[in-house]
Amino acid sequence: MSNKGSRRTFIKKAALGSTMLGSAPYIMAMPQGELRTLERVYPQLKYSANDQVNLALIGSGIQGIYDTTTALKVPGVQLVAVCDLYTGRLARARELWGDHLFTTRDYREILSRKDIDAVIVATPDHWHTRIAVDALNAGKAVYCEKPMVQRFEEGKTLIDAQKSSGSICQVGSQGMSSLGNEKARQLYKEGAIGDIVLLDMYNDRYSSEGAWQYPIPTDASSETVDFDTFLGNAPKRPFDSTRFFRWRNYRDYGTGVAGDLFVHAFSTLHYILDSKGPERALSSGGLRYWKDGRDVPDVTLTLYDYPKTPTHAAFNASFRVNFIAGSGDGGGFRLIGTEGAMEVSQNSVRLQRSKLGTVPGDYSMIAYTEEEQKRLREKFRASSKDRRADDLSAGETLWKAPYDYPGGHYDHFNNFFKAIRNKEPVLQDPTFGMRAAGAALLANESYNTEKPVRWDPEKMRLV
Repeated sequence: MSNKGSRRTFIKKAALGSTMLGSAPYIMAMPQGELRTLERVYPQLKYSANDQVNLALIGSGIQGIYDTTTALKVPGVQLVAVCDLYTGRLARARELWGDHLFTTRDYREILSRKDIDAVIVATPDHWHTRIAVDALNAGKAVYCEKPMVQRFEEGKTLIDAQKSSGSICQVGSQGMSSLGNEKARQLYKEGAIGDIVLLDMYNDRYSSEGAWQYPIPTDASSETVDFDTFLGNAPKRPFDSTRFFRWRNYRDYGTGVAGDLFVHAFSTLHYILDSKGPERALSSGGLRYWKDGRDVPDVTLTLYDYPKTPTHAAFNASFRVNFIAGSGDGGGFRLIGTEGAMEVSQNSVRLQRSKLGTVPGDYSMIAYTEEEQKRLREKFRASSKDRRADDLSAGETLWKAPYDYPGGHYDHFNNFFKAIRNKEPVLQDPTFGMRAAGAALLANESYNTEKPVRWDPEKMRLV
């Protein structure tokens, strides 16, 4: 088996009550609806004014504000500068965090400041690599929003820049460091679901905001927005406020639903399984409802093939996003294995283990005589293995974070700032980030070329 665990070894560990396996002893008898609490201890640290990590934000849009608000909850962090191409966002930054902030529309002024230790890069996707590389080369620690890259070829550039500079770079997939991910990884390694067979991910939305039709400010103009700089390496065009404020809707600047949403799931999946990624993708979909000028689909379905590796069996993954789900908003991430299944979120893990049916029932027995049915049932019962163990291990357990859990977003920033202070590796470095982004970009490549695409997860390149 590719996964070192199995039903037999999982139950054996549970019976022994190994102190190393925090969950296994509780799975021997899994009543329906058992609830357990996820826990994490946060040291009560205090820092002097001279020991603060000075942070700057580059890209003070929606995600940049949420990132910074969360980052400032980590002890010993203070915001000193903000950059954005729209003057209204600079005014908003001062409203949120104080008039003392240094604000600019040129990110290079941020990087030239000696008093800045770390930057958050929360710009449109097509600017991620250039700004992150410039920041690393300037000696800044970088928290780069996902997806790490907009194009496949950018990955090596950023990976090399991090290695050559020696600076810290954390890719910002918010749920990576969460309690839910941590518990799911532990359960998988203990063999709780056996060998993985399928990953099922979906995200349903039913609102204009959820479909990226963000409000455009009334003062948007070529005076308040540096549109030429925003375009960057994208094709030149006249000022267009819709493209600036709703950039996710355009292939020139964003990465569609795959880069925005699939990449989170890939980060979690690869972390839980210690996987390097898929080897093949096939995508379909279309623009079904939000025909507002965007050139990316609002319904996407992508199938992935994962090869067998030392840490997991060969399996398939199904990713689905629907921006016009009449059923309402919802989402899920479910790992299905040969011996169980896990539903994983940042705040919880639901483990379900069922008994595999091996004794024939009335459906198939109907073709035989009563006497033959009796002989067959006795034969199957006699050959059934571990029936008692199977019965004991079946059921459902839910692990859930407490009400005061600060969240996976906080944990990811906490990991980032701990790495800065202690010179430790981050949880999601550029190589990990590229494997998540590359897998997501395969969906776009397949959709745009209307054919399956192949990927080398080791070398992180198209085949």
